[in-house]
Amino acid sequence: MTGNDTLTRADLAESVNRHVGLSRAEAAALIESILDHMSAALERGENVKISSFGTFVLRDKTQRMGRNPKTGVEVPIEPRRVLTFRASQTMRERIAGH
Repeated sequence: MTGNDTLTRADLAESVNRHVGLSRAEAAALIESILDHMSAALERGENVKISSFGTFVLRDKTQRMGRNPKTGVEVPIEPRRVLTFRASQTMRERIAGH
């Protein structure tokens, strides 16, 4: 990793380069291809499930009333689609063990 406690595309490509033996350019292209494929599926309204890792889930939120925390004034919050991530049981167990 880059040292800032954030895993990046470059870190993933470097790992593929080391473990699979693809060139750096090929590894970066592979990572981009995977991310593009996932993004395209989400754009089409599909969920993305990666076994033993988790599921990226699209949810449609309806309009609701919210409150400006500074002024206390009620304001409508428009309906929108949000992306959430649900970790698999295996991932939750791995994270809890550390």
